[in-house]
Amino acid sequence: MPHTPRPAPTVGFDLDMTLIDSRPGIHAAFTALAAETGVTIDADLAVSRLGPPLEQELAHWFPEERIPAVRDRYREIYLILAIAPTLAMPGAHEAVAAVRALGGRAIVVTAKHGTSAALHLDHLGIEPDAVVGQLWAEQKAEALIAHGATVYVGDHIGDVRGARTARALSVAVPTGPCDEAELRAAGADVVLTDLTEFPAWLEGYAKEEATR
Repeated sequence: MPHTPRPAPTVGFDLDMTLIDSRPGIHAAFTALAAETGVTIDADLAVSRLGPPLEQELAHWFPEERIPAVRDRYREIYLILAIAPTLAMPGAHEAVAAVRALGGRAIVVTAKHGTSAALHLDHLGIEPDAVVGQLWAEQKAEALIAHGATVYVGDHIGDVRGARTARALSVAVPTGPCDEAELRAAGADVVLTDLTEFPAWLEGYAKEEATR
């Protein structure tokens, strides 16, 4: 009986500290927000714990009733200050290209506002097949399942939880706030040093899948 080839994979990627290093831009945006509102914000601390939704970070600095308005103002400031200084993480372009080389689809699923996410990717010349914003942790499974993703790559334990909820393989990189031990404890299936190791890993994964 002839072997039926398995379909090319759809791979999901987180954005902040997985594909992009957004710390300089976020730091600038929080610094400007603090100056404008007169509220003390430790921007260094804020950029050390990227991953969760913006509202969670703002709750450390503002009372609950102010968060919607401050969130909207932050996003306005962000578009002005945060896009240009943001850099691609090492291996980001190559990771997306590796998925395409297999005939697969690369999607970005992030807690970041979708408009900001798309602007970052366009500015850096990273071209995924789809971008889904404002999903965090287990919520990310919605997009992963909808797009048929079998692998999700992220830097945070929330990304691991999203992958596991979607029954996708969790590939983690300790390039954000969570170290290797935390990612493994959360249930990551694979932990790479960073995205530069992803193309070789994906090639091996695809070969294993093809023999099943």
